[in-house]
Amino acid sequence: MNKPILIAGPCAAESLQQVDRTAEQLNNELKDSNLHLDYFRAGVWKPRSRPDAFAGAGESALPWLCDIQKRYHIPVCVEVLNAQQVELCEKHDIHAIWVGARTAVNPTDVQKIADAVRNKPFTVMVKNPLVPDLKLWAGDIERFLCADVANVMAIHRGFTDKGENIYRNAPCWEIPIDLKVLFPELPILCDPSHLCGHTQWIPQIAQIALNYGFNGLMLECHCNPEQALSDADQQLTPAQWADLIRQLSFKSDQPNHDLIIQRALLDNIDTQLSELLAKRMQVVDEIAKIKKQHNLPVVQPQQWQHVMKRYLKSNQDAQYQDFINKFLELLHQSSINRQK
Repeated sequence: MNKPILIAGPCAAESLQQVDRTAEQLNNELKDSNLHLDYFRAGVWKPRSRPDAFAGAGESALPWLCDIQKRYHIPVCVEVLNAQQVELCEKHDIHAIWVGARTAVNPTDVQKIADAVRNKPFTVMVKNPLVPDLKLWAGDIERFLCADVANVMAIHRGFTDKGENIYRNAPCWEIPIDLKVLFPELPILCDPSHLCGHTQWIPQIAQIALNYGFNGLMLECHCNPEQALSDADQQLTPAQWADLIRQLSFKSDQPNHDLIIQRALLDNIDTQLSELLAKRMQVVDEIAKIKKQHNLPVVQPQQWQHVMKRYLKSNQDAQYQDFINKFLELLHQSSINRQK
């Protein structure tokens, strides 16, 4: 892999002091080290799910970020939701923007942003839309390529998934990989912060992305994550960011590369299995309380037969079924013991 593209900064621009301290701490990590930072990110206009959620400091934050850009000689990138915000960024000498997952689901909004940056010296990063739709993501990217934007990148931040998933968003790795096939020269970065939703899973997701040949990482950093006004659980401190970058392997051409990818995926699956089993036992505890309240028996054979059929119907492999039978026997006995 060539030199990776690294982006870091807070989820949202909260105050002058917050963005300044975060930038200063990141810059201190870069001094006297082989680390680098290509962009300092900050959400100025944040589309939030709840009306009372913090949505960034708005236009007032742009001068703060412009000053950081000049002082540390690191380009700043911000999320834009419409053409008017593109004009405000240009006014404050910020020429790197990203299109967020919520905006990316609306081709009309994306086209208006593409028209606003047409033939201008902007770097545009396009996050995947919330829905797992390769054609929609590819279409968003094509709008900026057709607008003659010289520097376009894609950012994989995971997809909304109604199924049980320990991450904030489902990785659906096949979609960014297929995107790479469609646009082989297009840099694709991973945003483990939004994909994971919690810092504890960021290292393994970041490494899987790098093993797949992603060109870099966008990570959220905050000078004091515990006091962050948005997405506190998924933000690293600048020191944690630096430690993570040092620990990751950015070599995608190492021996046994295919084996490394599969082992990374296996680690990913095992982590989810462990968390889901823990969640299952929490549900078992709640069921025990309900049974006790209504004087119901702990063991209910018909219900357990229903569980077994659900596990076994998905695979007809004899060895798999033998394993599942043994696994379910242990699971059932453990659940009974907890309920007793």
